[in-house]
Amino acid sequence: MIIANPSLSLSFSPKPRPFFHGGSRSRGVARPVAASAGGLESLQPVLSATSVLAAIVVVHESGHFLAATLRGIRVSKFSLGFGPVLARFVSPSSGVEFSLRALPLGGFVAFPDESDPDLQFPPDDPDLLRNRPLPDRLLVVSAGIAANLLFAYSLLFVQVLSVGFPVQSPLPGVLVPDVRPNSVAAHAGLLPGDVILSSPSVYDLVDLIKLNPAKQLNLTISRKTASDELQLAIVPDTSPDGTGRIGVQLSPNYTVSKLRASNLAEATVLAGKEFSALTFTVFDGLRQTFLNFSQSAGKVSGPVAIIAVGAEVARSGSDGLFQFAAIININLAAINLLPLPALDGGSLALLLVEAARGGRRIPREVEQRIMSSGVLLVLMLGLFLIVRDTLNLDFIKEML
Repeated sequence: MIIANPSLSLSFSPKPRPFFHGGSRSRGVARPVAASAGGLESLQPVLSATSVLAAIVVVHESGHFLAATLRGIRVSKFSLGFGPVLARFVSPSSGVEFSLRALPLGGFVAFPDESDPDLQFPPDDPDLLRNRPLPDRLLVVSAGIAANLLFAYSLLFVQVLSVGFPVQSPLPGVLVPDVRPNSVAAHAGLLPGDVILSSPSVYDLVDLIKLNPAKQLNLTISRKTASDELQLAIVPDTSPDGTGRIGVQLSPNYTVSKLRASNLAEATVLAGKEFSALTFTVFDGLRQTFLNFSQSAGKVSGPVAIIAVGAEVARSGSDGLFQFAAIININLAAINLLPLPALDGGSLALLLVEAARGGRRIPREVEQRIMSSGVLLVLMLGLFLIVRDTLNLDFIKEML
């Protein structure tokens, strides 16, 4: 749930900017978007997920780059990745260096710095970002966030016109996707695909099982291969914490249909509604993450886990990949709004302080110390999550 995304700050150097991604679920989509990484059995879904993440980073940094370019602000570097340069191209017309770097921790846009000994422009050059008026700097810093939000909406717009939005229609009962071998449920005759009609929801059924260890439960079952409803008697085991368990996976029972727009006007409205729902879900998940950080910190994931989950989503169909990409974009925008060092939000906060001071600049040394304070921590966190998530991959676990 974190992709370290080094990017622009007002100290004019590449800064790692983290991208936390919490579990989210759109209307009509019931699949995890941040979870423990699974096996990468197929290369194509992995490449699809990797391409999605790379595109999101490029979109974010392109927002900064285009905003600066359109305002006539000088840009020195545009990089995908961080660390040692793998490939480099210098534009002969603009002099901007475009590069691909070794560490997949995001990307960055860099600007000529007056403290750079190789600076080819006078320190008072009006086209240096540092010398631009406050509105121009606000525009450049916030453009990456705006680009991700616009890209997310565009993806949803294309999705509802093409493959459509998946919409869940609830059905009676609780679905049993899987039954653990040799569990009490298996011995009682419960099969994967059965629907338990005795309880209206997963939560009610879980409570029923947990509250009745070693007590017989009479369950009404619907099975595709049986014309009539079945009656099964199950006696839950007692778990170490004293609650009941029967050894099954449970999920809501529903059917999925596709909602497609019939024209551009309808697509605009439907995409807007889905965008609003996803945005609320992402921001609410972020709020819960910070309110319960001690419990949710272990669920923070890096690019390896995100790619693994994205690969699983890609295997399920293109509609899931659209939603996956939209959620990642919104999440990146949300994280970058946080007023933390090395984030766009940190730069925006400094600019707002400057505005509150009547336009008086924060001393350069103070600004640099503030913006560089979180760089090392973010890089260490990103690398730690890459290692941890790699070790959590199923095929890696099998090798160890």
